[in-house]
Amino acid sequence: MFGFLKDKLKKVISSVADKIKGKSEPPKEPEKSEQQKEAEKIGDFLEIEKAKEHMAIIERVEEEERREKQKEAEEALTTEERQEIEKDVEDIIGGPSEKLAFKEEDIKKLEKKSKGKKQDKDIEKTELTLTTETLTAEAELEEEKEVEEELKEEKIEIKKEFPEEIKEEKKEKKGFFAKLKEKLTETFQVKLDEDDFSEFFSQLEIVLMENSVALDVIDALNKKLKKELVNKPMPKKEFENAVKEALANSIDSLMIEPFDIVEEIKNAKKPYIIVFFGINGSGKTTTIAKFAHLLQKENLSCVLAAADTFRAASIEQLEKHGSKLGIKVIKHKYGADPAAVAFDAIAHAKSKAIDVVLVDTAGRMHTQANLMSEMEKIVRVAKPNMKIFIGESIVGNDAVEQAKSFNNSIGIDAIILSKADVDEKGGAAISVSYITGKPILFLGIGQDYDDLEKFNKHKIIKSLGLE
Repeated sequence: MFGFLKDKLKKVISSVADKIKGKSEPPKEPEKSEQQKEAEKIGDFLEIEKAKEHMAIIERVEEEERREKQKEAEEALTTEERQEIEKDVEDIIGGPSEKLAFKEEDIKKLEKKSKGKKQDKDIEKTELTLTTETLTAEAELEEEKEVEEELKEEKIEIKKEFPEEIKEEKKEKKGFFAKLKEKLTETFQVKLDEDDFSEFFSQLEIVLMENSVALDVIDALNKKLKKELVNKPMPKKEFENAVKEALANSIDSLMIEPFDIVEEIKNAKKPYIIVFFGINGSGKTTTIAKFAHLLQKENLSCVLAAADTFRAASIEQLEKHGSKLGIKVIKHKYGADPAAVAFDAIAHAKSKAIDVVLVDTAGRMHTQANLMSEMEKIVRVAKPNMKIFIGESIVGNDAVEQAKSFNNSIGIDAIILSKADVDEKGGAAISVSYITGKPILFLGIGQDYDDLEKFNKHKIIKSLGLE
């Protein structure tokens, strides 16, 4: 289903994706010769040796400064400690002006006091030494960071290991940045500008027209895609998927979500009356028989009204389906008033408590004014709950125009597209719902009674290769 359109869309999307990706390809760096690579290795080694010498000088200077600071702190601590001890002695002996005559217990007290003070000073000294070392280490770290920044500006990497280890680690770093570069290349941002989009959509427009998509639908797609794609940055590797997703979203928004007609029938007053319309050869009568079979599977009883009294053998065709399905067919002679047939079928349903009346009308072209007037009379008499247009999916834009004319004349409520299984283009499925403003309820996908598939927007989009 829709295979031709699917292939065409794939080619157009791939074409624009290849073009945009080609624009964004980063220039390739020329491959280096073995001599150049060896020269770079020697250069790196010399730069690293130079950096190590620089660091050794800095470390020696810092070591001297650290020792000077530590010596000053120790000298200051010794002086302070001596002053504190002298002060304690003065307190114990009553001051320096008095005689130094004191008892043995006073001497012990003094020694104990001095010992305690000494321990406290030792602790303070240790703490101060640790603080000094911490500050010195932090200062060293800051100095090292500054040196590293300076060397980085000169494109020199500082390492404290042996040359072989340094070269090995540098290789690992190069590998990391190479990987990062590849990752950035993969996620390189691209976008469609106005000119690129115009070129892309001109190709897409031709494809859509070839596949019988209505012009109004093409214009709507243009606006929606332009809004979603133009000047919107996206990763290069995701560009093609982004275009597909934008096209899928746009098509999805143009198709109306179908309602569940079976549930509506079950919850409505009986009999529920449906009149079917369409042109000759659209598969209308067969589709009505498929729908009747669907109702039977849902335990809903129905009666068929042979209101096509114009086409030869139309009554016999409907009777044949009714016989196979075990469904009563209400008929008149050929040439009889179709509205009268519909009226009798409704009366029969009321008398027999039948759930649904399905009225088959004569196929007519939307340009035949007299037959369109006859159809309006059937609607006035039958007062249907639902008016369904049946059109051929394979006729594309013709089906869209037919549905539009029937809608303007009698106001259709929903659509069934027959022969969708042999439709390679898909134009009608995409267009008819948007043009009429009415949902597609079912797709005919074969000749058997079970070949009536509930319309699913996402399945249609998937069949176009956009999911």
